[in-house]
Amino acid sequence: MPDINAENFADIALSLFRFQYYNNSLYRQYTDALHIDPVSVKTLTQIPFLPISFFKTYQVKTGDWTDTALVFESSGTTGDIPSRHYVHDGALYESALLDGFKSVYGDPSEYAIIALLPSYLERGNASLVHMAKVLMEKSGHADCGFYLNEWDKLKKVLQRLEANGQKTLLLGVTFALLDFAEAAPMPLKNTIVMETGGMKGRREEWTREQVHTYLKNQWQLHDVHSEYGMTELLSQAYAVKDGIFKATASMQVLVRDINDPLDVQKQGTGCLNVIDLANVYSCAFIATEDICRISADSSFEVLGRMDHAALRGCNLMVL
Repeated sequence: MPDINAENFADIALSLFRFQYYNNSLYRQYTDALHIDPVSVKTLTQIPFLPISFFKTYQVKTGDWTDTALVFESSGTTGDIPSRHYVHDGALYESALLDGFKSVYGDPSEYAIIALLPSYLERGNASLVHMAKVLMEKSGHADCGFYLNEWDKLKKVLQRLEANGQKTLLLGVTFALLDFAEAAPMPLKNTIVMETGGMKGRREEWTREQVHTYLKNQWQLHDVHSEYGMTELLSQAYAVKDGIFKATASMQVLVRDINDPLDVQKQGTGCLNVIDLANVYSCAFIATEDICRISADSSFEVLGRMDHAALRGCNLMVL
């Protein structure tokens, strides 16, 4: 992946659009059905965004390849068809993940990384589990690991890390963080707590503000961090406080009108469109089912999900 910055992002994205139009038959058919001439697409807001639901019913691939490095699969709900993201180049994923993480948090080797992802560990192809594994491998700390509901053991590990002044990242699905916080209140001064959303029907739905307030009170935190990612994306966005996300270098977000999917703007409130330049061999232009508010500085909030969209584990309802 080339070095990406604010100055060259649009040029890279437009080149990738043309590459995917001519080498992804599904995306080309979708673009043609919208009567969009690829030659006329000159700006990011003119690019057609593929509905994310296509990942449920098609193998979204750019290029003629069969050698799959990874297959990420969403949790979905009972009876629902999961999304599948076929990843041709695992190095692209790892590069986007690590470059993005380092830009916000520094090198993973500085942290002990602990993951509370019980519902995701039940599946073999969860992108969030793979993300945590990559960060743990790059960390190399002896206390890195996944936990289910071993609250006493985890509390002792965190207390020891805190006593040693070790920087720690506690990454967790929302319901597991709430369960652990209820069972093990303690001061966490050297630990970043990062929620990834997701109640999975385990608890009453809380707003993000309620979740963060509870976690801050239980663990004496100044802020709770958040991660925005999903099966269909290889890049992430992070929020260091209050659920205000900043996309990493390989990602940009746009907003589309709820009633007119071709009305796409750089800021405002509506449905979230994501450009993910790491999705070279799938589709880089995704129309999600999340409702968002994008500010003038390109930071964004996730406000909830479209009414007809199935609940998915990587999103936290806040409406």
